Amino acid sequence: MREKDDTGTIDQAEARIRLLAELTSHIGKANAIGMAELYEAVFERPWSHRINDTRKLRTVVTAMRAEGVPICSTAAQDGGGYYLAAAGSELVAYLRRGERRALAILSRNAKIKKVSLPNYLGQIKLNMEGTGS
Repeated sequence: MREKDDTGTIDQAEARIRLLAELTSHIGKANAIGMAELYEAVFERPWSHRINDTRKLRTVVTAMRAEGVPICSTAAQDGGGYYLAAAGSELVAYLRRGERRALAILSRNAKIKKVSLPNYLGQIKLNMEGTGS
């Protein structure tokens, strides 16, 4: 995928390489890099529109995570950001937070449907098996 912006043509493969290269300098939650700084490192220019411009970076991060690259993130009052886990326990904690968020959403959906969470999870499993997912 090629995307035009003010700097010319940005190749997504190049953006992925730059993203991973930058994140290798940000190992561990304590060393997380903020969205603006990471955007500038990857695309070599400051973002001009916080939502629209940083969407490009979030898209690359999401694609890499979907391939199994363990890019972690944190949202903190004093500034969150992206980082690579420093140890297995840090990655486990990050993944556990995601699981809790997912279960909270699924629990809410089950309550709306007026079924138990285990029954709702069973329904989801059957639906996924039926579609081959």
